[in-house]
Amino acid sequence: MKKIVITMFVFCSVFARAYSQESDTMRVIELDEIQVTATRAESRTPVTHSLVTKSQIESSNYGQDIPFILTLMPSTVATSDAGAGIGATGIRIRGVDPTRINVTTNSIPMNDAESHSVFWVNMPDLVSSLADIQIQRGAGSSTNGAGAFGASINMQTESLSYEPYGQVSISGGSYNTHRETVKLGTGMLNNHFAFSARLSNINSDGYISRASSKLQSFFAQGAYYGNGAVVKFITFGGKEETYHAWDGIDAETMKINRRYNPCGEMQDENGDVVGFYKNQTDNYIQYNYQLLYNQRLSNKWNFNVTLHYTRGDGYYEEYKNNRTLVEYGLQPFIIDGETINKSNLIRQKQMYNDFYGGIFSLNYRTQKISASMGGGINKYTGDHWGNVTWVKNYIGNLDANHEYYRNSTDKADANIFIKTNYEIYKNISLYADLQYRRITHVINGENDNWDWINEKMQSLKVDNTYNFFNPKFGFHYQINKKNEAYVSLAVANKEPTRNNFTDAKFDAAPKSERLYDYELGYNFNSNRINFGATLYYMNYKNQLVLTGETNDIGEALTDNVAKSYRSGIELMLGLKLTDWLHWNANATFSRNIIKDYTEYLDDYDEHWNALYTQTANYMSSTDIAYSPAVIAGSLVSFRFGSFNAALQSIYVSKQYVTNSKQDDLKLDSYFINNVRVDYTLRTKSFGTFNLGVAVNNILNKKYCSNGWGSSSYINDNDGNVLYRSNYMGYFPQATCNFMINISVQF
Repeated sequence: MKKIVITMFVFCSVFARAYSQESDTMRVIELDEIQVTATRAESRTPVTHSLVTKSQIESSNYGQDIPFILTLMPSTVATSDAGAGIGATGIRIRGVDPTRINVTTNSIPMNDAESHSVFWVNMPDLVSSLADIQIQRGAGSSTNGAGAFGASINMQTESLSYEPYGQVSISGGSYNTHRETVKLGTGMLNNHFAFSARLSNINSDGYISRASSKLQSFFAQGAYYGNGAVVKFITFGGKEETYHAWDGIDAETMKINRRYNPCGEMQDENGDVVGFYKNQTDNYIQYNYQLLYNQRLSNKWNFNVTLHYTRGDGYYEEYKNNRTLVEYGLQPFIIDGETINKSNLIRQKQMYNDFYGGIFSLNYRTQKISASMGGGINKYTGDHWGNVTWVKNYIGNLDANHEYYRNSTDKADANIFIKTNYEIYKNISLYADLQYRRITHVINGENDNWDWINEKMQSLKVDNTYNFFNPKFGFHYQINKKNEAYVSLAVANKEPTRNNFTDAKFDAAPKSERLYDYELGYNFNSNRINFGATLYYMNYKNQLVLTGETNDIGEALTDNVAKSYRSGIELMLGLKLTDWLHWNANATFSRNIIKDYTEYLDDYDEHWNALYTQTANYMSSTDIAYSPAVIAGSLVSFRFGSFNAALQSIYVSKQYVTNSKQDDLKLDSYFINNVRVDYTLRTKSFGTFNLGVAVNNILNKKYCSNGWGSSSYINDNDGNVLYRSNYMGYFPQATCNFMINISVQF
C-alpha cells in the first residue's frame, strides 16, 4: 500500500512538472488554496452548504472545541460531557449522529476508520490554525473517508503569511479554565519558502465534578513556492488526558447535585461510595502528517496530490466495582473458606493504530465549466487489547499487566470520483457527481465481552468487502444577480461501524446503509438582506439503530430498520440593519421518523429479578432519537470603531434519547444566550492588541443537551406485564460561565 501511494505521488509530480509554468505572486496565493476545491461545494454547486470564515472562527475562539464553534450554523447541536465545551465533545447536524458526519482536513479523512467518529479532544485548539470550515448538509459532494451520510465538515488549514508575524494569546475563566497559544510565521523567505508554527496548552476542571482536561497541541507547516507549484508539509497533533464524565446522572441526583460525576466511584462491599479513583482517565496521543503538492498546469488546469499518515496511541483506565473475575480471564480465589467470584479491579483498554494513504484530484475550470476527477487510497491497521492491573484482595498469580482480550483490524478504503458543473443554458447549470468506493474490512481476535454460552471471550471474525456507487445530480439556476435556486438528488452508501459488528447477533451480520437525499434550495442576496430556504427529504434504507434487543450474551445491539426518513425546512436570514448593526438568524423545522419499528424490552419480575426474556413492542411510526423538531439560532452583532459586541441565542426543542418516544425518556427544550465583547487596538510600534470577554449561558439556564435512556417491563408471577419502567441518564451543561482572552500580534 505504501509503495503504491509513493509511486502514485512520484508519477503525478513528474507529470505535473512537464506542464509547469512560471507564476506570479497572486497565482502562488491561489495555488495555496487549490487543495480542497475538489471536495468542496462552490457557489453554483447544488449542494446545501454554509461557510464559517476565518473572522467568524476568531471571534468565537475562546478555547472551546470545534463543535461549539459551529453552533452558529443551521441544524447544529453541540454536546459536552464535561459541560463546558472542552474535553469530550460531540456534534449533531440535522439530528445526524457523529458516526455519519464526514470530517476532513485539507480533504484528508479525520473520521476514525473503525468507529467513524471524530474525537475532537485528540486535536485540541486545531481551530486556531484553520482558515475556514465548510459544512455540507445532506449527502453533500464526493469526499474522502467514511461517514459522509447526512453531513460533512470540511476544514482547511490556514495559508502561510507573506509577512513575518508573531502572536501570543492567553485565556482564562470559569472552572479554572485557561489556554495559552503562541503562533509564529517567518513570512516569505527568498521568494520561495515560508514557515509557521503554533503551540497550545488548554486546561480545565470542567463544569462536572472531576471532569478535568489537560490538553497540549502543536501545528507546523512549511512550503516551497515555485514554477507554478506549491509543495507543503503540514504536521499537527495533540496529547490529551481527560477524566471520565461519560456516565451521566439520573433525575433525582440532578435535583440534588447536577454537577455530580459517578465515574470513578469506589464502592465497599455494601455498594456504598467510599471515594473516587484519581486515575479514571482517558489518555491519547495523535500525530498527523500531510505532504501536499499543488501544481498549476495552465489557466484552466490544476492538479494536486497529497500523502498523509496519522498515528494514534492511547488507553483509558477505569476502576470497576464488583466485577465477575472470569470475565477478565481470572480465576476465583478463596478467603477464609469463602470462594470469591467477584471483586473490585482496575482495568485499562488500550489501542494503537496507523492510518495512511494518498489522495489526488485533477481540476478543470472555465467560465461555463468546472470539473474534477479525483480519489484516494487509504489504509488503516489497529490493535485493541485490555489489561487488568489490580484486583482487590486477590490471591493467586496476577501479572502486572494481565491481558484478557486482544483483537486487530485491517481496513482498506479506495474511491474515485468525477464531477462537473456545466452551464447548459443562460445561467442554468447541470451538476453531476459520480463516485465509486470500495472497502475491505477485516477484524480478528477476541472482543472485550465474555461469552457465557461458550465460556470464553466473544470471538470476532469479520471479513467483508463493500462496493458502493454514489451518484449525485442537480440543477442550479442563477435567476438574476440577487436570486438563485437549486435542486439535487444524491445517493450515499455507508458500511457498518466496528460497534455494529461487535454488538450484533452472533448468527447475523449488519447490512450496509443507504441514503436517498432530495434537496430544494433558494437564496436571495442583496447589500442589505440575505435570505435562504432549503427543503430536504433524506430517505434511509436499512439504517442501523438501537432497538433494545440484546445478543446472545446480553449486550445491547444495533439492527437495520427498513424504512426511516428525515424531512424539513431550513431557513436563514441575514439583515444589515445599519453599517454597524447586523442580525443573522436560522431555523430548522423537521420530522425524523422510523417506520415499522420494533423495540425490545428486558423482562423482570416484581422484585426486579431478571427473567432473561424480552418482550417485543411494535410501533408503526416513531421519532428518531436525538432529533429535535426545531433548532434555531440568532446572532446580533454590533461594531463601533475598534469595539465589537455580539449576542448569540440558541433554541433546541425537546428530543427523545431512545427510539421509543417515551415522554420520560426525553431532553427538555432549552434556550440559551451567549454574549461576546472585544476591543482591538492597533499601533505601529507594538502591533495589534485585542481584549475579549465571552459570557456563555448569561441567563443561567439549567439544561441538558445529551442523555441516554433504557426501559424494562415488570411482570407478575403469571408473566403478565404490570408496568413499564424507564430510566434516564442526563449530561448537564454549564450554567453562566465566562472566559477572558488577551491576544497580542506583532
